[in-house]
Amino acid sequence: MMDRTAGSESPQAVHDVATGVGVTSDHAGEQIDGFHLVIDALKLNGITNIYGVPGIPITDLGRLAQAAGMRVISFRHEQHAGNAAAIAGFLTKKPGICLTVSAPGFLNGLTALANATTNCFPMILISGSSEREIVDLQQGDYEEMDQLAIAKPLCKAAFRVLHACDIGIAVARAIRAAVSGRPGGVYLDLPAKLFSQVMDAEAGTKSLVKVIDAAPAQLPAPAAITRALDVLKSAKRPLIVLGKGAAYAQADEEIRNLVERSGIPYVPMSMAKGLLPDTHPQSAGAARSLVLKEADVVLLVGARLNWLLSHGKGKTWGAPGSKKFIQIDIEPKEMDSNVEIVAPVVGDIGSCVTALLDGMGQNWQAPPTAWTDAIRIKKEENLAKMASKLKKNSAPMDFHGALGALRTIVKERPDAILVNEGANTLDLARGIIDMYQPRKRLDVGTWGIMGIGMGFAVAAAVETGKPVLAVEGDSAFGFSGMEVETICRYDLPVCIVVFNNNGIYRGTDTDPTGRDPGTTVFVKDSRYDKMMEAFGGIGVHVTTPDELSQAVNAAMDSGKPTLINAVIDPSAGTESGNIGSLNPTSTVVRKKTA
Repeated sequence: MMDRTAGSESPQAVHDVATGVGVTSDHAGEQIDGFHLVIDALKLNGITNIYGVPGIPITDLGRLAQAAGMRVISFRHEQHAGNAAAIAGFLTKKPGICLTVSAPGFLNGLTALANATTNCFPMILISGSSEREIVDLQQGDYEEMDQLAIAKPLCKAAFRVLHACDIGIAVARAIRAAVSGRPGGVYLDLPAKLFSQVMDAEAGTKSLVKVIDAAPAQLPAPAAITRALDVLKSAKRPLIVLGKGAAYAQADEEIRNLVERSGIPYVPMSMAKGLLPDTHPQSAGAARSLVLKEADVVLLVGARLNWLLSHGKGKTWGAPGSKKFIQIDIEPKEMDSNVEIVAPVVGDIGSCVTALLDGMGQNWQAPPTAWTDAIRIKKEENLAKMASKLKKNSAPMDFHGALGALRTIVKERPDAILVNEGANTLDLARGIIDMYQPRKRLDVGTWGIMGIGMGFAVAAAVETGKPVLAVEGDSAFGFSGMEVETICRYDLPVCIVVFNNNGIYRGTDTDPTGRDPGTTVFVKDSRYDKMMEAFGGIGVHVTTPDELSQAVNAAMDSGKPTLINAVIDPSAGTESGNIGSLNPTSTVVRKKTA
């Protein structure tokens, strides 16, 4: 006498007896199903948090994970849950988990998965999916979509699991793919029938896999280290560029030792700020234009020569052929991606930096004082120009005055995590707000996208337990603003500051026809603080830097979900922020027609 369980009502059921799936005996021992195997596989590998949106067919997976002691954070939209998972991966070096429903929910999460892959954040998107036999024949199942095929081009790896006994190995493969080599996003497709498949509990436990050495050290070749040091020794005007890969590596002490022992000035990319304090004497961030243009040898540590660094060429980098690049990266194909890399060092950042330190010894020759003095003078000059702008206490505020207040708060609270997005809000904050500890600044990353704010803020609070200050442009906030309900629901220590200038870039555009608002203009004098109050959080409306400072300090002291509506002069912004050159504009004037 046999009991048929869900998912076993097919001719395949007899074959499934051999795998322990789908058919059970009346006298069988304890059993386990796909739901619990997924949960146990994640827990076995030290994954304790899930970010997602519940719904068919994964609603019970979230409930059971919560009951099993995992923390399950339910969002209002899958893209923001995915962004939370992605930044959790960056902060912890373990893959963040995003859980979504099928088809449209999967597609929403896929945006975050693609962004995670581009930014080298380890993340696993787990989505329920429709039944294979119906999808493959395109017979019109509920939310029918070949999700695996769609995901493959946008992530490091994609897997589908059809049998409960394969869940353990699938989760292990996903974890290893996400964190090994260059980290990135992985998709795991779990059809609805999988969850209710039943197998013997003992066999199920044995099928689980604990991943061993998921991201093994990749040691650089000794010849590569010697070559890099020889190039560095020849430099008259050396420069180190630290990228977010250096922050992800968590080789903080080694990187500090490399910078300080070499005496070489450094420029941090935005998410590498704080690896050494921005106030460090070797920081050349305030003289960025000078050092990029004038350096003769540039050591890239976890930074790529993409658009954020003008591809390593053009007027940003001075005369063509005027500099040599040394690059540390775990991905060999990154070398020579835009310009020649004369000394490629392939390996993980911790191992590569350690090898460089060993090769340098204790008597490394510091850069010429003519170089370091020129940088110091330029820094002092630029900082002096900025100082008066930051002290402006006007109403309505401009960006400099408001960010000057926040700069002081971050200095006094270096342990807090800063999340930042927008156009002018992002560009100016990046240069104005100094960071003092690693992995405390989280922003839009490689794609420079909008919408990461609330997802990043939630995950930063959950993963670290630290207070979070999210500084948002009003346009950027609109992409994920509904997640303030999520922040309130979980009572997270997040203070959101919305720089409200009534629009995108500026709030002053008009429709030439007089019919509608300008395409970049929002509702005038919006009160985002009232939105927070609607969900039980604290809302504050401020118009001066002094009021802003008082409100943020109160919020950070209380640890309560807070949104501060900071009124910014509508005319204060610039078109597209610092990357206006990437935004084409028409120069053709057309004749009006009736």
